[in-house]
Amino acid sequence: MTARICGRANGDLFRRKVGAAVVAVRRAGGIPTFDAINHFFLISQMIVPGSSYWNIGVGGAKGDVEKDEEGLKTMDDLARTWLGY
Repeated sequence: MTARICGRANGDLFRRKVGAAVVAVRRAGGIPTFDAINHFFLISQMIVPGSSYWNIGVGGAKGDVEKDEEGLKTMDDLARTWLGY
């Protein structure tokens, strides 16, 4: 919320900037977190690129997210959408 207030007080600082929520989770809670971050981006008038699925990586221990093939594919798709190729 502080970022929102500061951004608004400084002439809508985040307006027309590109932002993408990316969440790493152990098990659950990824969707509400992803949703909350996107709410901040949208209320701040930001551009939010999409992907092929929710931008969430799953892993139990440090480095496990790097083994999440679906999560990595989603991030790759997000990068391609963001960059336009």
